[in-house]
Amino acid sequence: MDERLKDSVPPHNLEAEVATLGAMLLDWTSIQDVVTFLLPEHFYSLQNQIIYSTLIKLFGSGITGDILTLTNELSKNNELEKAGGGAYIASLTNEVPSAANIDYYAHVVLDRATRRSLIKISSEIKASAFDESRESRSILEEAEKKIFALTDMGQTIQIHDMHEVVQRTSEIIHQHYHNHDTYSGIPCGFTRLDSMTSGFQKSELSIIGARPSMGKTAMALSMMENIAIDQKIPCGFFSLEMSFEQIGQRLLSQVSRIPGHKIRSGIMKLDDLQKINDAAGRVFDSPLYIVDTPNMQLLDLRAMARRMVQSKGVKIIFIDYIGLISTQNSAAPVYEQVSEISKSLKSLARELDIPVVALCQVARDAEGSEPTLAQLRGSGSIEQDADVVMFIHRERKKTEEGEIDPVQDAKLIIAKQRNGPIGDVNLLFLSSYTKFENKATEE
Repeated sequence: MDERLKDSVPPHNLEAEVATLGAMLLDWTSIQDVVTFLLPEHFYSLQNQIIYSTLIKLFGSGITGDILTLTNELSKNNELEKAGGGAYIASLTNEVPSAANIDYYAHVVLDRATRRSLIKISSEIKASAFDESRESRSILEEAEKKIFALTDMGQTIQIHDMHEVVQRTSEIIHQHYHNHDTYSGIPCGFTRLDSMTSGFQKSELSIIGARPSMGKTAMALSMMENIAIDQKIPCGFFSLEMSFEQIGQRLLSQVSRIPGHKIRSGIMKLDDLQKINDAAGRVFDSPLYIVDTPNMQLLDLRAMARRMVQSKGVKIIFIDYIGLISTQNSAAPVYEQVSEISKSLKSLARELDIPVVALCQVARDAEGSEPTLAQLRGSGSIEQDADVVMFIHRERKKTEEGEIDPVQDAKLIIAKQRNGPIGDVNLLFLSSYTKFENKATEE
């Protein structure tokens, strides 16, 4: 560490603080331009903190703030001397010519406050790193969360009048009318599903449940093919069950329409190999990012998701699957661990402001029948925390020769949707490519 920084004064700008307060006293209406993002603790000077806090109280009470009302309010609360005294209050308006630049002054104050917060967080991280009683993963999670929270510091609250609301809403409606493929969220490519959900929505947690071998991973990969490969929307995939090589083979089988068993065995015609090469060309530049760590810790998953969003611009995340995520409290009952995971994933979706889609197994008694919400495996909190819950259902059909039917009817059951309808989406399952597709009648 640079020795010169040890005893240095924390970043601040007293001139900007005084100018911000003086501008408010010169033109009381200017306070409404900064009160939505500037807090009393953003001021470095204690007396300026007290003055701004008092001005906010006056603003909230509907009283016009000026030197007289401010002085009286401070005196009433026995805070006048702490705020620098009457002479200091009277001098505030001498340092600023007008209130026109209050937004600039206030953002300088906010900038210095942000820098002080970074220094404070850095010190806390350093102290935590020396605390050997804590796990390093927990320290990293806490540090990332604090740093990430700083990006929301100073977010301005906007007021939208009906002129803006109606104009923007009309534009959206006309876009939908002229382009039926426009959705408020991220479309997954299944026409009926997208029309019912308007795509995967920001900040929402969606659950896709099914019994083993019903096609949970195939469903996720089919959706990601449309999102990342066709639409070029950055997509993150946490594969806790399959390696990235296996995921790559599944994707190339889907895109090339070469059966997976041929790719695995290598027994292919030259034409098949050309189709795979063509598919590889399509997939190569797609913004799909895969993490294939088995039994991944929940804290690590959250940290990696943040990095995906920050460094890769990821707009949606898929997780395969909830039952393979590990928690810090591994000794707790399963239902408590699953509850912790589901709440954390919902929190992650809100924090990153992107859709999070998690796969989940359903109870054994759902075998052979359509799953229900009560059969979500592990905890009822999944049903409570999720915004959308869908189930995959299909019959395990075989041909007369005893082979698996290459084309099977499948159903995606929307059992819960917080902000939309529930119902069934009929699809086709192409077993040779482990891929779901729209039925021709719904395209």
